[in-house]
Amino acid sequence: MAINSGLKDNADNVENEKLIERLVDRTIKFYELDIMLEDPERAVALRLRAVEKITGREYSEINKYSILAKEAKPNIENMIGTVQVPLGIAGPVRINGDYAKGDFFVPIATTEGALTASINRGCSVLNSSGGASVRITKIGQTRSAMFAITKSERINEFIAWADDNFSELKREAEKESKFLRLKKIEKYSDKDTVWLRIVAETGDAMGMNMITIAAKNLGLYVEENFEGVKFLSESGNLCVDKKPSRITFEQGRGRSVVAEATIPGGVVKKYLKTTTEQMVDINHRKNHQGSELAGSFGYNAQFANVIAGIFLATGQDMAHVVEGSHGITDMDVVGEGLHVRVTLPAVLVGTVGGGTHLPCQSECLDIVDCRGSGKSPGDNASKFAEIIAAAVLAGEISLIGALSARQLSEAHKKHNR
Repeated sequence: MAINSGLKDNADNVENEKLIERLVDRTIKFYELDIMLEDPERAVALRLRAVEKITGREYSEINKYSILAKEAKPNIENMIGTVQVPLGIAGPVRINGDYAKGDFFVPIATTEGALTASINRGCSVLNSSGGASVRITKIGQTRSAMFAITKSERINEFIAWADDNFSELKREAEKESKFLRLKKIEKYSDKDTVWLRIVAETGDAMGMNMITIAAKNLGLYVEENFEGVKFLSESGNLCVDKKPSRITFEQGRGRSVVAEATIPGGVVKKYLKTTTEQMVDINHRKNHQGSELAGSFGYNAQFANVIAGIFLATGQDMAHVVEGSHGITDMDVVGEGLHVRVTLPAVLVGTVGGGTHLPCQSECLDIVDCRGSGKSPGDNASKFAEIIAAAVLAGEISLIGALSARQLSEAHKKHNR
């Protein structure tokens, strides 16, 4: 573990002290250190020392880390150290998917006591019921290029032109990426504004950077080739990126996944200490009626909890937990058993790019056997999405079971205190 490695051997160095003072009095900005120095570790240490002087406090934990600053450069600006989050393991969980087949352990990074235990209990229920059946129902990352049109009466003409020139627009969108494949372009308009919402596959990358570049190239081409249209932005909020929305809930984004299992009544009684009928009733009243009254886009108990824990462990973009929280949990009595299904319309994950290359995060991807690219573009990301869906299913089973048995408070008392 490195501890302020950039200054450890010359904490009294006159040049360092001068740089720290200049950071404190702001004659140089934090980000300028990376330009001035060719030593990323030294820059991190100097910034932290400056923060200590500014705040009048010493920070003895932030500066303890094993990650190299140069490795983190694509993921963070003005780095001063790292924040550690406890990492737990749930599972294994048996998955019968199109991409994920077999038993998988799931890494969970969280500070919420009882979460990993809850997922782990759900995994035991699934394993005793033959495992989770999982399938990807849709794949498509989205971005919405936005345009102003000089005459609103030309909107229909513009939409027809976009339809007629799909091949050219596809070529422009794909020209800077080996992996992006444009699938379709959706058209929306309001007054004198038009959006071309592009939907594309992005291989094993989550793909936001990739599709943002594609949207800009497409937008510039449109502006040059259709008179009376001005390209405004490669993102016009119809994507919809990192915000709750009806369009994401209904149409999906990234990977749409369904995971389900039928749990024998005896397993419900043994592991969850309740009945199938009670779980169905609680799920309907809580997840459906309660969510409807609240106007929620998530008819579920804790999708976001499980997704956030896995995302943080594996280097995903944490803001996409917003879309991940969309979705539905259904429970029905089937014979003497309980059928549980979770529908996740928007799981935005990658096994390459973003924070997946960082040492701890890549090791967590190794745990689920999803590190890097798959045999075919997109295979590993789809496998990872299926594993996440199975973990979400486990979490829903466990939490609704705890509520049905009136055990939720006791579980948090046990694990949080």
